[in-house]
Amino acid sequence: MAIAGLVPGKLYWASSWIHFDGKITVVEVSSVFGEDPDYWTVAVIGSDQHYMLGDFEFIAIAEPPHGIPMRYAAE
Repeated sequence: MAIAGLVPGKLYWASSWIHFDGKITVVEVSSVFGEDPDYWTVAVIGSDQHYMLGDFEFIAIAEPPHGIPMRYAAE
């Protein structure tokens, strides 16, 4: 999945050798630092960590289970 096709606020399955030893994890594309795609980051669900988009390989959109509301750690 190309970075150009990402949408802020969406969840994605992604992997990173830099941050997670290549393990697949769910991340959110974040625009917290600005709406311009140059400022988007990868937010790790359940933490306040943000990483560069280029550090990740995006695999597919991660859809939350139907009928189950998603809660974030800060809620």
